[in-house]
Amino acid sequence: MVQFAWLIPMFPLLGFLLIGLLNKRLPVSLSGGIATLMVFLSFIVSAVIFGEVAQDGSVPERVVLFDWISVGDLSIPFSFLIDRLSVIMLMVVTGVGSLIHLYSIGYMHHEQDHPRYFSYLNLFVFFMLLLVLGSNYIVMFVGWEGVGLCSYLLIGFWFKNIDYSNAAKKAFIMNRIGDLGLLLGVFLIYTTFGSVGFREVFESARHFPENSEAITAICLLLFVGAMGKSAQIPLYTWLPDAMAGPTPVSALIHAATMVTAGIYMVVRSNVLYVLSPDASEIVAFVGLTTAFFAATIGLKQNDIKKVLAYSTVSQLGYMFVALGVGAYQTALFHVITHAFFKALLFLGAGSVIHAMGEQDIRRMGGLKKALPITHATFLIGTLAIAGLPPFAGFFSKDEILAKVWEHSPVMFIVLAVTSVLTAVYMLRLYWLTFYGDFRGTEKQKHHLHESPATMTMPLVVLAILSTVGGFIGMPEVFHAPHFLNEFLAPVIWKVNHHEASETFEYMLMGISVVLLLLIMYATYNTYVTKKVMPEENDKDLQGFAKLVANKYYVDEIYDAVITKPLNGISSFVYKYIDQGFIDKLVNGTGTSLTGFSGVLRFVQTGNIGGYIFSMVIGIIVILVLTMIL
Repeated sequence: MVQFAWLIPMFPLLGFLLIGLLNKRLPVSLSGGIATLMVFLSFIVSAVIFGEVAQDGSVPERVVLFDWISVGDLSIPFSFLIDRLSVIMLMVVTGVGSLIHLYSIGYMHHEQDHPRYFSYLNLFVFFMLLLVLGSNYIVMFVGWEGVGLCSYLLIGFWFKNIDYSNAAKKAFIMNRIGDLGLLLGVFLIYTTFGSVGFREVFESARHFPENSEAITAICLLLFVGAMGKSAQIPLYTWLPDAMAGPTPVSALIHAATMVTAGIYMVVRSNVLYVLSPDASEIVAFVGLTTAFFAATIGLKQNDIKKVLAYSTVSQLGYMFVALGVGAYQTALFHVITHAFFKALLFLGAGSVIHAMGEQDIRRMGGLKKALPITHATFLIGTLAIAGLPPFAGFFSKDEILAKVWEHSPVMFIVLAVTSVLTAVYMLRLYWLTFYGDFRGTEKQKHHLHESPATMTMPLVVLAILSTVGGFIGMPEVFHAPHFLNEFLAPVIWKVNHHEASETFEYMLMGISVVLLLLIMYATYNTYVTKKVMPEENDKDLQGFAKLVANKYYVDEIYDAVITKPLNGISSFVYKYIDQGFIDKLVNGTGTSLTGFSGVLRFVQTGNIGGYIFSMVIGIIVILVLTMIL
C-alpha cells in the first residue's frame, strides 16, 4: 500500500480542481461534501499506510513519482518518504483536517462564495501533505511555499474588507522573510553535502564534528524559516492578525498544519541539530522567550480568537523549547495533543461566534445553557490546554517540563510560570464566555442556538481525542509503555536519555494539579462570584496591564522602525527616480518620435505631380553627384 502514497495528496488536489472548475454551479452542501470527502479519503489511505508501518516496522521507504530536476551532478526526484515521522503527521493533518472541513459545511453555509473557500481549503491540505511527504528539502519547500500562499488566500478570503486584506498581506510577507532563511539553508545544505535528499544529507552529516560552522549555519538558517512559519519572536505578529480569516481557517492554520510545519522540519532535521548544540540552545531560548511573551499578552486580550491565537504562539514556544533541549519526540507529542485541543478550542469559539455574531468576550456570558454541546467540549479543551489530568495536554506539557528541568532549572522555572499563565488566561476566557449573566443584546439573546450537527460532531470527536490522546505518551513513573517514543525511536538519531527522578515527576504532577485547582478557584471567584469584568477601554488600564493589553506595542514599533522608513524610501524612489527620471526618459523618447514623425508626415502630401517632381529632382542630384565623384 505504501506505493500508493501518492493518492494521499492527490485526493485534495482533485477536490481543488473539481470545485474550482465547477465553481458557483455547485451548491454549498455539495462543494463542502466533495472537499470533506477528498480529505477523508486521504485520511483512510494514511491510516492504512500507518497500520502497515506500525505493524512491520519496515525501514523508511522512498516512493519516486518521477524525475524532476536534473542539472549536471544535481538530480532531484519528485519523491515521497514514508517513515514513522511522516505517517504520524499524515494522520494528524488528514484527521483533524477532515473534521475542520466537515465543520466548515455548517459554519460557511451562508457564504455566497463557498466553492472558492472549499477549493482553497483543499489546496491548503494538498500543499501541507506535500510538505510532510517530501523526501528531500526541495519537495518539502514546494509544500512549504504552497501553504504560505494558501494561508494568504484563506486569511484574506473576505478580501473586500481592507483590514482582512492587510492581515493576509502581513502573513504572506512575514512568511517570505522566514522562507528566505530556509532557502538559504537549503542552498548551504547542497554546497556542503552535495545533495538535498534527507537520507543522503543525514548520512553525510553524521561524519561532521560537533558544532562545525557549516552545520551550525545550516541549523540557524533553517530555524529562521521555522520562526516565520511557526510564529516565533520576532516573526510572530502575523499569526494573531490571521484571525481575520473564517474561524475554521484559524483552526486549520493554528492547530495541526501550517504553524507546526516548523516543528516538523526541525524534527525531520534532528541529525543536524544534534550535531549543533549551539544552534539548539538558540532554538530553546527563542522558544522560551516566545512562550512567556505570548502568554503574558493573552492575559489581557478580549477577542475570543485573539486569546487563542496568542495561546498558539505560546504553545509553539513550548514545542521549540523541547526541540532545543533535544526532546524531539516530546515536541512532536505536544504537536499531536495541541492539534486536538487547539482545533477543538478554535472550532468551539467558532460555534460561539456562529450563535452570537460576536467575538468580544465582554459581550458574552451565560452561554452554558444555550450552547450545551459547545460548552462541554470547550471545557474539555480548556482543561486540556491548562494541563489537568487525564486530558491530553497534561501528559505532553508535563513531559516537556520534565525534560527542560534536566537541561536547565532556570528555563524550567520560566516555562512553569508560563504554564500557570496559560491556565489563568484560558480559564478567564472560559468563565467570561459561559458563566455569569448574559451581556449581549436582546436580539443576540433571542437568536442564541446550538450549532448544527455538522459543527457539533467535529467538536465531540475532538473532545474525545483531547481526553484520551495523551495516553500515547504515559509518564515514566507509571511504568507504562510510551508508545510515541517507541514508535519514533528509529527516526531520532540520538534520543535524550536523561530522565527526571520519580520523586521529581510525582512532585511536578502533584504541584501542577494543585496549582491548577487553585487557579480554577481563584478565576471562578474573580469572574463569576465577584463578577469582575475586563476594562471596556484600554485607556483605563495602567502600567504593565496596559502594556500587555497593547501587545507590548510590537506592531507599532515594527511600523515605526521598518514599515514607515520603507514606505518613505519607496515614495522617494517612486517620485524622483520612477516618475522624475524613468518616466520622463520613456515619455520623452515617445514625445520626440511623435514630433519627428509629425514633421516627416508633411512630405507625404498625396499629390502625384509632387511625387514625380521629387523623383526627377532626385535623379538629377544622383547624376550630378555621380559626375562630380
